[in-house]
Amino acid sequence: MEVFSSDNKALKAEREFGQKREEQKPLKEKILDYSMITLASALYGAGVSLFIDPCSLAPGGVTGVAIILSRLLFIETGKLIMLLNIPILCLGIWKFGIRFMVSTFYATLMTSFFTTFFAGFSPATEDVLLGALGGSVLIALSMGTIFKQGSTTGGMDIIIKCLRLKFPYIKTGVLYLITDVCIVGLSAVVFGKIDLALYGGIAVVVTSTMLDLVLYGKDEAKLIYIISDFPEQITGRLLEELEIGVTYLRGAGAYSRKEKDIIMCVVRKSLSFRVEEVVKDEDAEAFMIVTRATEIFGEGYKSYFGERL
Repeated sequence: MEVFSSDNKALKAEREFGQKREEQKPLKEKILDYSMITLASALYGAGVSLFIDPCSLAPGGVTGVAIILSRLLFIETGKLIMLLNIPILCLGIWKFGIRFMVSTFYATLMTSFFTTFFAGFSPATEDVLLGALGGSVLIALSMGTIFKQGSTTGGMDIIIKCLRLKFPYIKTGVLYLITDVCIVGLSAVVFGKIDLALYGGIAVVVTSTMLDLVLYGKDEAKLIYIISDFPEQITGRLLEELEIGVTYLRGAGAYSRKEKDIIMCVVRKSLSFRVEEVVKDEDAEAFMIVTRATEIFGEGYKSYFGERL
């Protein structure tokens, strides 16, 4: 009989999820996935070699480390990206299984290739700010596309994924922030210019913001609780007119002890005013609590496993 720790259970779930997802995909869909990964890798390489690297910016992650080392070892950034990723990919195979890592290995290989390929072209701009903005946007578009195909760009993504298994109470964004701050700080020491580190920080922020936008869209949402004497009428209109999920919570007044159904729903920010209109029409005396939902996992929102990347 096998005995699993909580970490091992999480690892097993990750493997089973990845393997099941890959096995269920038809051949045409797999071909499309790898085509999109190839295109996204080209965007990544262009972002690094035409914008970020020529401006001596180190925007966090393995790519940032590779850019720093390229100045010290005089080795091309694209080649260093692949070399630095080899031990990390081995870690990923050990932790998550070979099937789960095949597309990640391909994405890493392609990003390394295209970074080296575009290094042969003249920089798109010599302005550091434009380099930070243009490069970070391209990198974010690339990473978002690759993530949507069920893969990663390797490097820090795998390390963060492993750290999340060990420290699930620390958010992914916090772990990325810690590593990126360390790498950006190191670039200030190596390049000897605090300005470059600050521009690198701008690139990190833009990449993070754009990546969330690519992956989840403008998914700012509101969590709404509605306490009304007419829950069925309100629920019926929410389901029919807005097509949103609604859940009943059973509650009772502390004073009256009268039991009633409390409506709970999560809606995108753009739809929240419609919910308020429905409630106002059906029960102007209803008690409604509207609060911000910072993270939502499930159908129509974030994938749990995708968020752990």
